[in-house]
Amino acid sequence: MSVVAYPGPAGSHSGAAAAVLHPDADLRPVGGFRAVTEAVAAAEVARGVLPIESSLAGPVPETHDLLHERELSIVAEVVLPVRHCLLGRSVVALEEIRVVRSHPTALEQCRRLLDSLPGASVIPAATTADAARETASSDDPGVVAIAGPEAASLYGLVTLREDVADGAAFTRFVSVAPYTWLGASRSGARTALTFVTDHRPGALHVAIAPFAEAGLDLVRIVSRPLPETPWSYRFDAVVAGHPLDTAVRHALGELARVTRSHRIVGVYEGAEQ
Repeated sequence: MSVVAYPGPAGSHSGAAAAVLHPDADLRPVGGFRAVTEAVAAAEVARGVLPIESSLAGPVPETHDLLHERELSIVAEVVLPVRHCLLGRSVVALEEIRVVRSHPTALEQCRRLLDSLPGASVIPAATTADAARETASSDDPGVVAIAGPEAASLYGLVTLREDVADGAAFTRFVSVAPYTWLGASRSGARTALTFVTDHRPGALHVAIAPFAEAGLDLVRIVSRPLPETPWSYRFDAVVAGHPLDTAVRHALGELARVTRSHRIVGVYEGAEQ
């Protein structure tokens, strides 16, 4: 049985996604996003599962940066509804809340709730399940967490408010491996790539124009800073199509010609929206 890592502890949204993506695998919670990519890169596990995009908060920067740093590849994705609840050790009035813990992406999805708690400090956690576990171990009833209902049940917490996100929330999760998989169907394939342009006017337009000229849908594009070069950026993108398709292959060839560097970072079946 293959082993699949996800950012634990148990009760995290990534754990639920791992069960959907790999129903027959031995699921292993590890200590955070970086620990997942390190385990995959070291071949300690077959795959890793991470959130990469929120319908409310947008891209998950940590995942984008870790996949780039470790040169891992996306091999599958799933989009799941995500419920965020306000959890505490016991019933407490909102005005008595002093600390709110959760993962940064979950905090971004719950801005209205946080705005209603101006006296509370916000403390990021490695995962929403970590936030729930840390809250359960606290002796202070004013410490609460934003996490899912599964974490509430697992760590014996009381639900103070249900569904505290700013709107209906969905998260895209990806399964990553140390290799690129080409087995996705031609009709439903997505090709993820990363590239760095020259620092000159119009460079990004020139880089993505071949995809438009080929009639390809550029599904997503995200800019991320290059830490070693201040004020320079790379672009992570996803195009609808398979890299062995003639149109995609030609566009990737043009991209290589007009950029400083580029790399395919995944081929996989696009999830139903």
